[in-house]
Amino acid sequence: MDLDLSGKKVLITGGSKGIGLEIARQFASEGCSLGLVSRSNQDLLEAKNYLESQYGVKVETLELDLSKKGASLFLAATFPIVDVLVNNAGSIPAGTIEEIDDEKWREAWDLKVFGYINNTREFLKIMKARGHGVIINIIGIGGERLDAGYIAGAVGNAGLIALTKALGSTSIDSGVRILGINPGPVSTERLEFLARRKAAIQFGDENRWQEFQKDMPLSRAAKTSEIAPTVVFLASHLCSYTSGTVLNIDGGSTSRNTKR
Repeated sequence: MDLDLSGKKVLITGGSKGIGLEIARQFASEGCSLGLVSRSNQDLLEAKNYLESQYGVKVETLELDLSKKGASLFLAATFPIVDVLVNNAGSIPAGTIEEIDDEKWREAWDLKVFGYINNTREFLKIMKARGHGVIINIIGIGGERLDAGYIAGAVGNAGLIALTKALGSTSIDSGVRILGINPGPVSTERLEFLARRKAAIQFGDENRWQEFQKDMPLSRAAKTSEIAPTVVFLASHLCSYTSGTVLNIDGGSTSRNTKR
């Protein structure tokens, strides 16, 4: 299947590890040049060296905290010509409304929620002026499977789903498609770290962390390689009539009658 992506420029926030790095790898395998953004320069250098050596594509990196005021403006000035933007940076901590205080809530939203909004605003203007482009938001099923124990994430992700659907419904008229993906739990270093910490508290043994996955579809979290190819497909010309759509990749858990 020819996705006709060779030579395209793809910018990925949070692109040095986890889902972001796998998305970068998949685009690199299609012959795309890459821009990777992260708060860790060391992680960026490791990702750059790996991708360039394995796929022979050009990789530019930018160490940047997207939660800071003006960061999105700086990002757009640094990468003014982008065919595909993947908003992926940020995570929102679990907790009830009593547990997530104002400081934690704002810190998480400044990076993920307002980071996505500000990036989209800046690159949408650029892409509209050029008459083409794709913006893909990696959001999360917490915005659909609303959980009071993940209140900041539930509200934030629901807002990003609405952002994607609302903007994508009309941006296509200017040649720009805006889409989203809601991953369920994904097997990353962060997921394992959090699960180990939870297992240490709950069981007194961090090595029992995988027990938390037994009720997931297929009794496991998704692999990053089960998320990233869909991002690449959605960015391709084969999806040229798709915009304002948010796709769940969660093993069907959102549609199940029982909570898992």
